[in-house]
Amino acid sequence: MTTTPEAPAGRIVDGTHQFALRVYFEDTDFTGVVYHANYLRYMERARSDLLDCMGIDQRAVFEAGGGAYAVAGIDIRYRSPAKLGDTLVVVSRLTRLRAAVVDIQQRVMRGETIVTEATVEVAFVGPGGRPRRQPAEWLSAFEPLVWKES
Repeated sequence: MTTTPEAPAGRIVDGTHQFALRVYFEDTDFTGVVYHANYLRYMERARSDLLDCMGIDQRAVFEAGGGAYAVAGIDIRYRSPAKLGDTLVVVSRLTRLRAAVVDIQQRVMRGETIVTEATVEVAFVGPGGRPRRQPAEWLSAFEPLVWKES
């Protein structure tokens, strides 16, 4: 009998979410460098995992007609190429929290090197695609993670 292994999971460390991943052949172009659009996939996985780490079941809320998150805007900068076989960590920090929107700073790191960084605005939208207030318990869960400059 075989057992199903646990899916990769991130963790919350010092107010940031950290999600590790490895670069596979399918992530790269013919030169062995990560194709630019794949960084968006890495960041999306990290954001989904962040919700899981916080005990938020986004699928259940969506299936109950409550809504889901959608990317409303993204500003991305590519700093250093990641390559086949690299181990990366997506570090996510909440920077602003509003009734229907969360702003997230995400950095894809290789060790201490910033590979890619982005500011992502995600909006909670209802089944019709219009913004709506995030569930109150989600806002409460996010509040301690919102980065405050000292």
